[in-house]
Formats: sequence, structure tokens, C-alpha cells
Amino acid sequence: MLEATPGVYPMPMKDPYSDEATRPFWEAALQGRLMAPQCGKCGTFVLPPQPRCFNCRAEAFDYVELPGTGSIYTFTVVRHPLAAQLAAAVPYVSGVIELDGTQGAGARLIANIIDVDPDDVEIGDRVRIVFDRVSDTLAVPRFRPI
Repeated sequence: MLEATPGVYPMPMKDPYSDEATRPFWEAALQGRLMAPQCGKCGTFVLPPQPRCFNCRAEAFDYVELPGTGSIYTFTVVRHPLAAQLAAAVPYVSGVIELDGTQGAGARLIANIIDVDPDDVEIGDRVRIVFDRVSDTLAVPRFRPI
């Protein structure tokens, strides 16, 4: 059974599914660092990590460390649990974060926004990433207000 904390979406898995394209992201997360693949051809940041650039279809990436800050691009407040074991987590905020350091070049993350009153969240709010270590092999990125 999942342990739920108010405002925090519980992570049901304990290991990330990682492959060659996503492994650097998850390994950096375990170290508390936000790394993003940047296309070696056109410079577009591709998050979540993919095998090909969505802009030019190139397959070569360089992983770049980002500052871990950003702005809420959009969000939703989940007030009704999708399953009984999520009842203790609601309400929680799920948002799309526009990441600093990417010049608007495609780097957004969908993540739980924690330590916030859901009624006070607004588009444009500044946030900072925190990594919630749920196992020895998985650290989940979440964001909290700055």
C-alpha cells in the first residue's frame, strides 16, 4: 500500500525505467542534480529525454546541468483521489514547469508542486526543484515555491 502525505503524490514505483536516453537524467537525480539533454545539432533541450530531438530528429545529445529553478507554466489541483490509496494525498498540485537555463527551447517538466497551499498557486510562480529519494535507485523530481 502506498504511503500518502497531504499535497505529495506518492510514487508507486521504486526503480525508474531507464534506457540509454534517460539514464543520465535519473543518475543525476540521485545526486540531487537536474541534467537535461541538449541536441548536439540544433541546441534544443529535450525533456523528458527522448532518443531523438523533436525539432530536427538528430540523435546526438549533450547532457547539460540546469540550475533547477523555473516558473509554473500551467498547473492543475487534484482534489478527488483517483484511487482510494491516494485519499490522504489530495489535494495536490501537478504542474508543468518552464525550466530556467534553457532559453525556452523545449525544456519543461511535469511534476508535483509541494509545500504550497493549492489555492495560492498561480501561473508564473517561481519554483525550485527538490529530489524526493524514494529508493536507492530512484529520486523523483518535485518542485516547491522559491
